Amino acid sequence: MTLALVGIFVSLALLIALAYRGHSVIVLAPLMALLAVLLAGAPILANYTQVFMPALAGFIAQFFPLFLTGAIFGKLMADSGYAQDFAAWISRLLGPQHALLVTVIATALLTSGGVSAWVIVFTIFPIARSLFEQADIPRRLMPAAIALGIFTFATAALPGSPQIHNTIPTRFFQTNTFAAPFLGIIGAAITFGLGMLWLWFRQRRLVAAGESFGDLTHAERRTGAVGPVGDEMDHLHTPDREPDGSARRGITGLAPVAVVVATNALLTYLVIPAMDTGYLAEKRYGGVALAQVASVWSVTAALVVASVVIFLMRPGSAGTYLAGLSEGAKNAVIPVFTTASEVAYGATIASLAAFALVRDGIFAISDNALVTSVLSTSVIAAVTGSASGGLTISLNTFGEQLVQMATAQGISMDLMHRATAMASVGFDSPSQRRDHHPARGHRALAPGVLQGHRHGHRRRPGRRAAGRDGARSHLRQLLSRATVS
Repeated sequence: MTLALVGIFVSLALLIALAYRGHSVIVLAPLMALLAVLLAGAPILANYTQVFMPALAGFIAQFFPLFLTGAIFGKLMADSGYAQDFAAWISRLLGPQHALLVTVIATALLTSGGVSAWVIVFTIFPIARSLFEQADIPRRLMPAAIALGIFTFATAALPGSPQIHNTIPTRFFQTNTFAAPFLGIIGAAITFGLGMLWLWFRQRRLVAAGESFGDLTHAERRTGAVGPVGDEMDHLHTPDREPDGSARRGITGLAPVAVVVATNALLTYLVIPAMDTGYLAEKRYGGVALAQVASVWSVTAALVVASVVIFLMRPGSAGTYLAGLSEGAKNAVIPVFTTASEVAYGATIASLAAFALVRDGIFAISDNALVTSVLSTSVIAAVTGSASGGLTISLNTFGEQLVQMATAQGISMDLMHRATAMASVGFDSPSQRRDHHPARGHRALAPGVLQGHRHGHRRRPGRRAAGRDGARSHLRQLLSRATVS
């Protein structure tokens, strides 16, 4: 049993370490899972074919529609220029003096509307760079502002968010994406407020230390990458017109996002409940309850409707949009397989006899279902480095027990949903998002961007800017190494 426990922790440590070095989880997850299986003395091939692969396939079967429609919608938002129009309007509305606030608000609104993270980063980055330069704000705060808008409150706290982190709990708690709206709004407000206070605090400290936008970062000095990055991004997103920051085009750009939210709400509360879905009890449909699939249906349909709306808003660009459908479909493959591989790794570990000790340790922390759910999800998301992966692993492993405990204790399933979803994005590491960028198979977009954030808050304010990493040079290096997967 001791060797089996060692195997679990060694495999997890190697998974994290190798992931931070840029290796793909799609390769690492099965290898590390089989290492744990080997040290546990369990059958290797049987665990791979009968535990790991069914768990991987199960996740893809359940959630690939969300990844697919989300990636296509994000691609269409980029190709149409609507995402850029909206971001430019927000920046013009608030002005460069509020560059940090503009960056966070724009990224959060696009995230809550279902636009994928990679589209948002490449949409916001050139605009944020211009605003930061005009306001002379240290450039290494850009990744922190982008991360606050994408990876925190807009992903899992805002009610109705179509992001996967807000949809996964619906299958386990039989809730919908609008679960516990007041808690979600309060949580989002607190996260947003504390995040902005921290960014403004760091801005004052860095400026007081003499740092400005013009100070080159360490990576820029080392690579000589000091030019603009806008042209280097053109191969990713090429709208046929430049954003002018006008209110008309900004509001038009926001329209598809609003369609996602409105359609999701309409389907969740009116259309799907009125449907005759008795057929779901049949074996060929899995014998599931409507609540287990309703949120996936509503979010998927909302993203499809919003994509159709983009076509209808500018029918003259249909040719470009049709090409975007194929590209968006390709963009969905790596993210879903990465997350599914993480989930399959967790399922394999959970199947080992030694994992019972880990499970008992988690449940021994508290006898309150809500506390246990939040802690287990936070811990697993932290050690796996993935919010969606950690959330799924936690609920796959403990979900049934948590539901039973919550029911016995009179805790609302909506509350369980919202608190658990929010917990998943608290300590997850961006390292595992390396494969979520569709333009590469082994390098990540987010880790490179976020390296500037990591250095941005760990350095002492008295240090000169020459020793600091920044976002622009990381994006440049990532783009230069990108390979189409």
